[in-house]
Amino acid sequence: MITDQRMTTGGSLPSLGLLMDKANQLVRTIAAPSLVQLVLRLALAVPFWRSGMLKWGGFLKLNDTAVTLFSDEFMLHLPGGPYHFPAPAVMAFLSGCGEIMFPILLVVGLGTRFAALGLLFMTVIVELTVPDGWPIHLTWAAMALALMAYGPGHISLDHLVCRARSQAR
Repeated sequence: MITDQRMTTGGSLPSLGLLMDKANQLVRTIAAPSLVQLVLRLALAVPFWRSGMLKWGGFLKLNDTAVTLFSDEFMLHLPGGPYHFPAPAVMAFLSGCGEIMFPILLVVGLGTRFAALGLLFMTVIVELTVPDGWPIHLTWAAMALALMAYGPGHISLDHLVCRARSQAR
């Protein structure tokens, strides 16, 4: 740290170093890793949840618009394409299920790394469907990758389960 270094030339530099250390510590306190991980989980869950809610017309019943989007509107932009989605009703159902279940898992912090992996996979499909949306898709991918790499944090069911399991041993 800056305060560990001894300055030989002047009066105000050590106090500036102390001030910088205190500011750095304040930033670290505000951006505690578990809080950051919770905010990442919520931020990634919201857009998928909102999209998923638009696809359903009742319990396990897709609305007509969702199937129409996958059969008529959405196209996969692959080399030589664009191509229609295969089995659009199945794709709409799987998409709707993932957009509801993965965000719920993220919010409560249960199976967080796997839920983030599922949303990363969905983000890749969305990017292939709407290539012009890459700036927001890149943000979703970064959040999903961060959750996959660093986990859900202490404010999660995953943490409680791991702690309970380690105490049971």
